[in-house]
Amino acid sequence: MTCIIVDDEPLAREAIQMLVEQFSQLELIGTFNGPEAAGNFITDNKTDLIFLDIQMPGINGIEFARAISKETLVIFTTAFSEFATDSYEVDAIDYLIKPVKAERFAKAVEKAASYQKLLNADNSANNIQNVTEDYFFVKADRKMFKVYFKNIQYVEGLKDYVVMHTEGQKVISGMNIKTIFDQLPKSMFVRVSKSYVININHVDSVDNNTVYIGRAEIPIGNVYRDFFFDEYVTKKILSK
Repeated sequence: MTCIIVDDEPLAREAIQMLVEQFSQLELIGTFNGPEAAGNFITDNKTDLIFLDIQMPGINGIEFARAISKETLVIFTTAFSEFATDSYEVDAIDYLIKPVKAERFAKAVEKAASYQKLLNADNSANNIQNVTEDYFFVKADRKMFKVYFKNIQYVEGLKDYVVMHTEGQKVISGMNIKTIFDQLPKSMFVRVSKSYVININHVDSVDNNTVYIGRAEIPIGNVYRDFFFDEYVTKKILSK
């Protein structure tokens, strides 16, 4: 993957560059101290992935991410955890807190690589079929998968693709998250952000900003927070 680093702090750019250089699947093609220079560069140079700071002079990282091509993936790198929810509203691949640990960086790169492979695949025929009360069939990777609703822990959306995380596997299909959410039973599933739908029966714990399902930490979007807490946390999750 070709990648660039955008950060207004020289030491931060250097730290990310050192991490990037440890991965043979990453080709660093530029480092920039702000979104304006980076934007001009990616207009003329195909860029698969951006390691992007959030708090910078002028245009911040969130605004820049909204403006770039949907084919370019973004991993945010920031010293501030409070921007996590906003980052997933712009379909960020991951959100890394500085100083970035090598193992956490590796996990983000692995995720970006898997999504790039997905974006490059031909998934135009993927869809949902034979919806019943308990399951549906999902076409993915040229196969039909029978997926039981009760086994879906959560659904993750990225641009025009979804990843269904079940107890035994991940099913990746070419559709947007609204399409799949419309087919899921609302007694069991709730949308908690632009990019995530959760199965309330798999929730281990919840705080004001995050739902915890197994090892997954799922951000709660501001637009969805009140409805989620009023209709699901109070009435269903806490009453179990």
